[in-house]
Parts: sequence; structure tokens; C-alpha cells
Amino acid sequence: MANNTADHPPGNSVAEGNHDGDFGVTVMELRELMELRSAEAVNKIQDAHGDVQGICRRLKTSPIEGLSGNPVDLEKRHAAFGKNFIPPKKAKTFLQLVWEALQDVTLIILEIAAIISLGLSFYHPPGGDSEACGQVAGGVEDEGEAQAGWIEGAAILFSVIIVVLVTAFNDWSKEKQFRGLQSRIEHEQKFTVIRKGQVIQIPVAELVVGDIAQIKYGDLLPADGILIQGNDLKIDESSLTGESDQVRKSMEKDPMLLSGTHVMEGSGRMVVSAVGLNSQTGIIFTLLGAGEHEEVKKVKKSKKQGPPENRNKAKTQDGIALEIQPLKSEEATESEEKEEAKPVKKVNVTKKEKSVLQGKLTKLAVQIGKAGLIMSALTVVILILYFVIDTFAVQGRTWLAECTPIYIQYFVKFFIIGVTVLVVAVPEGLPLAVTISLAYSVKKMMKDNNLVRHLDACETMGNATAICSDKTGTLTMNRMTVVQAYVGDTHYRTVPEPDAIKPETLEVMVNSISINSAYTTKILSPEKEGGLPRHVGNKTECALLGLVLELKRDYQPIRDEIPEEKLYKVYTFNSSRKSMSTVLKNADGGFRMYSKGASEIVLRKCSYILDAQGQPRIFKPKDRDEMVRKVIEPMACDGLRTICVAYRDFPAEAGEPNWDNENDILNDLTCIVVVGIEDPVRPEVPEAITKCQRAGITVRMVTGDNINTARAIATKCGILLPGEDFLCMEGKEFNQQIRNDQGEVEQERLDKVWPKLRVLARSSPTDKHTLVKGIIDSTVGETRQVVAVTGDGTNDGPALKKADVGFAMGIAGTDVAKEASDIILTDDNFTSIVKAVMWGRNVYDSISKFLQFQLTVNVVAVIVAFTGACITQDSPLKAVQMLWVNLIMDTLASLALATEPPTESLLLRRPYGRNKPLISRTMMKNILGHAVYQLVIIFTLLFAGESIFDMDSGRNAPLHAPPSEHYTIVFNVFVMMQLFNEINARKIHGERNVFEGIYRNPIFCSVVLGTFVLQIVIVQFGGKPFSCTALTIDQWLWCVFIGVGELLWGQLISAIPTHRLKFLKEAGHGTTKEDIHEEQMTEGADEIDHAEMEMRRGQILWFRGLNRIQTQIKVVNAFRSSLYAGLESPESRSSIHSFMAHPEFVPQSEEEARIPTIEETGDEIDLLPSASSGAGGGGEPPSAFPHSCESSI
Repeated sequence: MANNTADHPPGNSVAEGNHDGDFGVTVMELRELMELRSAEAVNKIQDAHGDVQGICRRLKTSPIEGLSGNPVDLEKRHAAFGKNFIPPKKAKTFLQLVWEALQDVTLIILEIAAIISLGLSFYHPPGGDSEACGQVAGGVEDEGEAQAGWIEGAAILFSVIIVVLVTAFNDWSKEKQFRGLQSRIEHEQKFTVIRKGQVIQIPVAELVVGDIAQIKYGDLLPADGILIQGNDLKIDESSLTGESDQVRKSMEKDPMLLSGTHVMEGSGRMVVSAVGLNSQTGIIFTLLGAGEHEEVKKVKKSKKQGPPENRNKAKTQDGIALEIQPLKSEEATESEEKEEAKPVKKVNVTKKEKSVLQGKLTKLAVQIGKAGLIMSALTVVILILYFVIDTFAVQGRTWLAECTPIYIQYFVKFFIIGVTVLVVAVPEGLPLAVTISLAYSVKKMMKDNNLVRHLDACETMGNATAICSDKTGTLTMNRMTVVQAYVGDTHYRTVPEPDAIKPETLEVMVNSISINSAYTTKILSPEKEGGLPRHVGNKTECALLGLVLELKRDYQPIRDEIPEEKLYKVYTFNSSRKSMSTVLKNADGGFRMYSKGASEIVLRKCSYILDAQGQPRIFKPKDRDEMVRKVIEPMACDGLRTICVAYRDFPAEAGEPNWDNENDILNDLTCIVVVGIEDPVRPEVPEAITKCQRAGITVRMVTGDNINTARAIATKCGILLPGEDFLCMEGKEFNQQIRNDQGEVEQERLDKVWPKLRVLARSSPTDKHTLVKGIIDSTVGETRQVVAVTGDGTNDGPALKKADVGFAMGIAGTDVAKEASDIILTDDNFTSIVKAVMWGRNVYDSISKFLQFQLTVNVVAVIVAFTGACITQDSPLKAVQMLWVNLIMDTLASLALATEPPTESLLLRRPYGRNKPLISRTMMKNILGHAVYQLVIIFTLLFAGESIFDMDSGRNAPLHAPPSEHYTIVFNVFVMMQLFNEINARKIHGERNVFEGIYRNPIFCSVVLGTFVLQIVIVQFGGKPFSCTALTIDQWLWCVFIGVGELLWGQLISAIPTHRLKFLKEAGHGTTKEDIHEEQMTEGADEIDHAEMEMRRGQILWFRGLNRIQTQIKVVNAFRSSLYAGLESPESRSSIHSFMAHPEFVPQSEEEARIPTIEETGDEIDLLPSASSGAGGGGEPPSAFPHSCESSI
């Protein structure tokens, strides 16, 4: 061993490194070491450092005590080896966002039109005799108005600038908000390290090279390290290598642990050897251009010597990240990585369907966009034809060269009117409303303990029809305590006194519990005086350690005497074993193994049991059946979880057994004790479940516990109600019922089971995934089910991924579960899920409110502009006015209506379901009803306004005429009606009281008042640019009075029963049932929704006219881009937020960085966990318990 050299750093390393001199090893040496795998790595460590202890010495750290934690030392390590932080991609600057907002087609058309208009207004044709050019030029010279001809063009340009700035500012604030959310997520991820001999948790960013970190099942490694002690460690490295097999790690064979990989089994300790940009993940990230850093050059150098699998990742063409996507991974961990320390960006595999709302909105936007395009084209054609026929045919004039500019000016004016109609027709506020609503909800949901990782999850939650919940920790408090025990032939209903148990039995029991549990599990003194002791680590083990303490013994001295290094072999708990065993080597050369696990599984392996004297006696199968009947079932009926603790001795003379043959090892055990552990139901859960049931959501419990415990808890929670026809079954029975003779799952069989199933007990992860997939794919109900799933363990990954919305536990959840989830419950509480449902429904309603308001304005504005233009050759609402109306009804209204807070009443109706149209018949009634009122008023004012208000008519005004009072009143009345209709739009289900709860929404009040004030300013002082003249106070009062009429008219409309109006159609449907059948047939093929099919059929052309929707996409991209760090999100391919994701619309810079999404690269991948064996998942017990607790329900 190279001990002597380790203490004196070799000269070269000091000379080489400028500031690595303090340590006996440089960054580059460690980095090169981490690029090696398995045997190569072991040899390199032996050649260069002697062994891992040698590396520890050079890094000046102790494998047992860890670092000192002295700030000076930590600072030195930061300087020498870097920080565990990967700098995020630079945020887009405000100017970049402005430039992106300017890319929008409609705005560009408007800008060009405005510039032409400006140019022509400055061009005065020489000697253009106005008579010769016809009446067109009549009145041009009034009051030097010709000089003011530039104003309209300038005003349009100015409005465009305002629109662009508003859009860019929205994007910018979203991005800022999102980065705040990111950093919060990052700060919350902690990792366990040993410092000064104490086990502490520190934020991942504070890890330094030389730290001794403890790793366990379910962790996501935040830095590279070298194993210094491990038990049965298996790692899923698919995120780096793409290989789906789990890699077994051991000191002898393969001690290299890489950042971004998942611990799937076992536990151990590692010394951190590379952090941040120097870790394997960081290196890949640098290649993706995320950490623009001076490291880049070094990386390129070291890459060339890297192993082949790393070299192929270094390709920097289009497919940059494809090598990194874990498309074959067993645990579905392919959601985008969020933590700073796990930066392997992965291409996200699309969920089965895009979010319900986005699907409906895409269709609706497509339909409205088409209509707008047709109307605007018609307007331009009619205006030009009318002008040409009137001038050249009716008046019989000839086209004179000197008149050309005047004619062109007319054509430009017509063109601007056409574009304006289009601007008003296209609801570009929709994506903005969606984004604002979601962003607002996400922010507020943080307060309700919901940390939303995928924006659309929040809205999908509103449609949820089923929740499959875990039992432990979600429905129960996850604070386990032993309340009953069976030891020495006696069943104690409470924890026995220590002297009631024979000392020999007590000794072996205390040893077994203390040693055969993760050493990271502890019971600490309470934080507050008089509080409960704190449970750290696995909760079931905490309960057993609590039992040791209650028996007046202590587990710590035993652990100190036998530290983890002395454990000979550990079989860690996993979902197929359902037990954990630890082997110790005795002084005489024999071995002793301690085991614990689910009672019916461990008891089946017991051949002996300790009797009242503490002596082993034979334990036959019939004894076991009797014990199950008399001890375990009664415990389970009380809702207790039963755990059996046992041991086995291997005598020295028999030689060393073959440890890999688990079936032989885990046999002939001697049972010490069976304990009943209670996990009390959270007090607030029964009420929350009642709310769910009232809201039309079915709650199902899926647990690994036995069926009696599960049934007892389900009854306490209210999942099972007396007198209801329901099913409770075990995983094994479930599999028998749903699989055919070949062992394949059949949907028809599943459809017979799931509607009545309420409790699935002893289920494996595969069962959970099968159930969720079966419910989602099922077509038996009227609507397709939307399923939410909660999970905390690594094995829940696939089900969380498959579900429409996956909830992971923030406290008890493993990193793998959090990665696969959409929402993290920061308090692990079921009531937070109910809050999420409320917010989800609220998002849906907010969008509907906005639509109801928006479409009314659209219909009215388009019809007024169109008919006005056709009859009077001039739109009553000028381009600039239209842009202002567009601004209030889009940007501001989406702000006002999208931020309504949710109310409890949202939980009193059933979920909308996937096929419910966005615009219900009630909403259609409101839209058309209000449109009729507004059109009647506007046309009355337009054609009879001058006589009513006794003033000059504004119709047929010549080019550049000054703004008329008449048209100002038309414009003002129009805006007033929109303002009051905005209040009507707050209710969409035909409620009478539209003011209810208006004070709870300060944003709404301020937007309405702000708009009103701005309108006064525009009308009184807007002058020529806004084509307005100041109005008298009388005229203002009339305008407001007509506006208030909207509220009264709204009451009248809501009095008409909707069901009488059979002719009303709904709009904005979701996918229908036939589509679902088709979809199932093509599962695995590309999934494109039907709105998109339409687009692809050569109709992309009209998209180009589809205005600012693109601009708002940036808003969403701002949200997403920080998530995907430059990778195109596949979900966004099929959503309203991404008309830009089609290559036709991608600006050059984005085109280069595009990465093929799943839709382009092929199949959707269905992920199943590895731990499933045969039909029933791992080690399922036979239905040992007939339904013996029926009577207790």
C-alpha cells in the first residue's frame, strides 16, 4: 500500500497545479479517474493512489469522520476543485424578448402598412389637380390637415411598439418568476454527508470534493464519487449511458459513482471526487453549452481521452442530447431534471395526450383564426372593388399618373383596415390568458404546499376523475409506533414491560433491530420542548427503534460497537424481497444473520420460534396458520402493519454459505417477535376524501400493506363506505383477474375490475402501473378517465410518469419519485391534493371566462368593422382604436379574468371531463346575447347617431379629414360596453350575482378602473392619433349609461333558460370517443391531435397570418426554456403554445438548436419497472387472508 507516499503529496502535483498545491491530487487527475469504469478504474486507483483510503488521505478527509467543516478548508476546496453548481443558461435579455415579439406576422404587416402610409403622406404630387383625381382628394386641404396625414401611420407604429413592449415585459416577468421557482426547488434538495463525525444534511450546492456522503435507496447522486463502503448497491446509470440494466457497485469490481444516476437498491458511503462542471454530468452539460465557462477548453481536451461512450456524447450537431436520453430506462425518470446538481437534460418522453385544455384551445384558435382571415380578406376586396367601380366606372374617370399616389394612399388605407379586422378577430390573448392563469395559480399553489413542476399539470388536475393514493404518509401521518407485540408465546395488546420478556430473548431482539436497520435511521430528541421525538430515515425502522427505547434499552452503543464497515453482507429491502437482512461474522468463524420484513413473508421462512423461556422450538406450517389467524389477522383488522423480526445462525463447521443463493440463505429462520405498528390516519384526511367524492372524484388506495390493514385504514378514511358495493383485493388476485392464460393484461378484463375497485393491497409497483394505465386507456365510462397518482418510493416512478398528474411527496419522497412527478406536495398531505383540484378547476373556469368576454368583443368588432367598411368605405373603428380595444380586451382582460381566486363552490360540481366543450351552451347564449345588444347600439349610433346627439355625421369623410364627434361617440360607447361586459364575464354558469366576491380580486378591480381612466385620457386628449375629439360631460354620461345597460341586459339573458335554446351549438370540443379508439390502435405511433392534423394538411399557410399567438408562445417558452435548457419540449410540439415549434415558424437561431422530439424520432415508450416477476410482481403471498375483517366494517 502506498501509505507513505500518500501523506507527502508527490512533488509533481504541487508544481503542476497553481492552487491545487494544498491537495495531493489535481482536478484533472480526479477527472481522468472518473472517466474510467469498473476494472480499469480499480487498477488506476491501485496504481496511482494505493486504494480509496489513499485518495481520502490526499484529499485530506477521513472516511469515518468526514471533513471538519471549517469554512477556510471548504473555501480552499472550492478554489481547487470548483463548486457543486452548474451555471444556468443565461436568461434572455429584455431586448432579445422585444426582438422576438417583433417577429410576429400581423405586427410586421401592420408596420409595413404604416410605413407605406407614412411615406405617402409626405409625398405631394406636383400639380396633382384635385379635380382631375375626382372627389377622392376633396377637402384634403381643410385647415392644413394634409400636413397631419402622417399621424395615422405614426400612431399605428406607436401602438405596435406598445404591444411589443407589453408582450416582452410579460415574457420577462414570467422568466424571472420561473427562475425564482427553479432556485427554490434547487435549494430544497439536500444530501446527507458526514462532517466532524456527525451525520448532517446540507444543500447539494454546498457539497465539496473530499466530503464523505451517505447514499441510500432512492437517492439521485448530486456529484461524482468513489465508493468507500457499500451494501448490495445497485445503480441505474441509464441517464448517462442509456443502458437500462442496473449496475452493481462494489469496492472490488466497480467503485465509481456518477452524478445524475439513481440508487435503485442498497446503501453505502462515498468520497466526493468531482463536483459541478467537473462531474460527468457537468462535462456533458458544458458540451451542451450550458456552462459557458473557461472550463470549456479543458473539457474538450479531456474529452478526447474519454471512453467511447463519452465521445459519442460530444457530437455537437443536431442530435446533441439524443445520446443522453434514457429512453430505455426501467424507472421512468425521463422527466426534465430540475436540480442544479443533476443537470443531465433529457428529452422528455411525451405523455399519452397533451393537456386537455391545450387540445381544446388549439382547435378553437384554429377555427377563429380561419374566420378572421376570411373576414379581413373580404373587407379588403370589397373596399377596393367599391372604390375602383365607383371612381372609374360610375364616375367614368381615367387613371392619371399624377393621381397614382393618392389612389395608392387609398389602397393602403383599405389594407390597414383589413389588417385591423384580422388583428381584432384573432384571439391572441388566449395563450396569454392561459399563461397568466397558470403562472398565477402556480405561485398561489406554492402557498397551498403544491410545488408545480409542469405547468399544465395544474390545469389537468381540474379534470381529474380518479386519484390513486398511497396509504403511508399521504393518508396516514407516517409517524409509525409499535402498539402490539407477540413475543415468547404471548400476545401483548400494549408494549410489554422489559422484565416481562426473558433477558436472552430481549438481548437478541434489541441486537436484531439495532443492527438490521439502516444506520441513517435514528430517533433524535424533539426540536421543541415537549414535542414528539424526531424520526429520521425509514419510518418503519424508526418504529422498531422506538420499541427498543421503550424497552429501556439503547440502540446507539450496539451500532458503535458494530459500525457499518463490520457488517459482513447486507440484503437491503426492495419491492420484490419485502424484507431486509444483515449478516455478521462471529469470532468463531460462524455467521449470524438478522432479518425483518412483512410478517406473512418472513414467517413463511421460519422453521423455529423463541418460546416463553427464550429457547427455539420447532415452528410447523400448522403453527404458522394458527398464528396468522390468532395474532396477525386481529392486528391487521385494527389497521396495524405487522412486521416479523427473526434471526439465523450459520455454524462455522458448515463453512461459508453461498450468499448469492438468496432462497437458501433466507430460510430456516428463528422468529423472535411479531410487532403491530400503527400509523394513525391524518385527522384532516376523511374530510378531504369526502370533498373529493362530492366533487365526483373516486379515491382508490394502492398500498404494499396487507389487505386487512388496508381495509381498516380505508374505512377510517372514508374510502370504503358502509353499504357500498366495492372491491378490495390483493395484487395477486388482481393479476389473476386481469391477465389471460399467457399472462398478458387484457383491457376488457381490467374494465370489469377497476370501476368497483377501491383498495389494492400487497401490490407491486407493476400492479400500480398496470392499474393506472388500465384506467387511463379504458373506454367504459361516458368520458375518458383523468387519473392522478401519489407516490413516494423509487418504485412508484413508472406509475407517476404514466398518470395524467403525478404527485410526489416532498418530505418522504425519494429523488426518483420527485423526478417522475408533475407536482410535489411539500407537506406530504392528501388535503393539498384537494387544493390542487380546486386550483385546476379554477384555471379552467378562468380561461372560459376570458373566452366568453373575448369572443363577444371579437364578434362585435369584426361585424362592425366589416359592415361599416362595406357601407361607408371606412371602418367606424380606426386602426389605432382597434389596437387599443385589442389591448384592453386581450392583455388587460386576461390579467383581470385569469386571476380570479378559487372558491369552495368549485368542488361542488363534477369534473368537466375530456370531451366537455370549452364554450358551453350557457356561454354561447351569453356571447350571442351580448353581441346582439352591442351591435344594435353601435349600428343605431352609426347610422342615426348624428340626429340623436344633434351633430355632424362622420360617415363618408374624405381622406385625412379631422376626427368627428360622431365616430368618437361610437368608439367610446363600444369601449364602455366592453368594460361593463367584463364584469358580466366573471360568471359563466348563468349565476345572477356577477359582483359576488369581486373585492377578493384586487387585480380585476384595478384593471377595470385603470382601463376606464385611460379611456377618458384617450378620448379627451387623444386627438388626431386616436381619431378622437373631446366629448362633453352629457355625451360621457350617455356613453356610461349605455355601458351600464350591459349589466341589466346580462340579467335579462340569464333569465332565459338555456335548455329552451336548442339551436345553440357548443364549441371547443375535446377528443371524442371515436378518436380514443383510434388512438389506442395507433398507440406507439406518432400521436398527433386532430387540430394538428388539420394544420398539417397544407393549411400551414393561413397560420402565417395568425397574429400574435406566436408572440405569446414566447411567454410559455420562457417558462419552458429554463426547464429544458435549450431542448425543444416535445409536449410543446402539440400545443397552442407552440405554433413556433413547427419548422416553418422557427427563427434561424432556434432552427439550429432544434432537437428531434419524440414525435419525430419514433415511438412513445412505455416504461415498466424492473422489479416485477411473473404475474404477481415480486414475492406475493397467496391470499392468506380470507376477508376476515368484513364484520368489522
